[in-house]
Amino acid sequence: MSAQPPSAIELEFARRYDQEHTRVCLQPRPRGLAGRWTFWRDEQLVRSALKAAGEPGLILDVACGAGRYWPVLAEHANRVILASDPSQDMLNHAQTHHPQSLLKRIKTFQSSAFDIGLPENAVDCIFCMHLFQDIDGSEHRLAMLKEFHRVSRDTVIVAVRVDAHFKLQRSGAVGAQPPYLASKAEVEAEFKRAGFCLLSHQDFLPGCARMRVYVLRKAG
Repeated sequence: MSAQPPSAIELEFARRYDQEHTRVCLQPRPRGLAGRWTFWRDEQLVRSALKAAGEPGLILDVACGAGRYWPVLAEHANRVILASDPSQDMLNHAQTHHPQSLLKRIKTFQSSAFDIGLPENAVDCIFCMHLFQDIDGSEHRLAMLKEFHRVSRDTVIVAVRVDAHFKLQRSGAVGAQPPYLASKAEVEAEFKRAGFCLLSHQDFLPGCARMRVYVLRKAG
């Protein structure tokens, strides 16, 4: 597994992720009812997606950061987990966030999501909960999806920031979330163009929330 240089998109994602992660590290537990509910809902969405994907045995967590979802991925006792991130520093930092009993089940390596560095059909499922949400152009999303199609032999789980019943306010403030929202029709057409069919989707908050988790399967 050779390390691939991160793209400019990934470098910007890593910068924002590192800022957010630094803030969260100062709050080891989610604060307040809303924070605890958000934490619980995130994990519920991941469990549902993994079930829809057929409980894959070999999974690759792309742009894993500090391993936010590793405990959930590891709930399946026989699952083998690979994890990649464009930042080796973040991968090193992730080693300080989890018990050794979990870490011994995770094989990490540095790579770009656009050039993962694994052979074709290397894993059962690719899991990408953070980076794909920050891709604000169809060309880049398609490039990433095609690499996911190459490396996964079966399914892909991605979270997408989609247009819903409300709009984000555009802001140039430092640390603000990216203002771009993909339309559902647009991103679902891209899945098809990349060679996937749609297995399932689930919204963070049905009917209004802008984050949606898709489960895709390689078509044909």
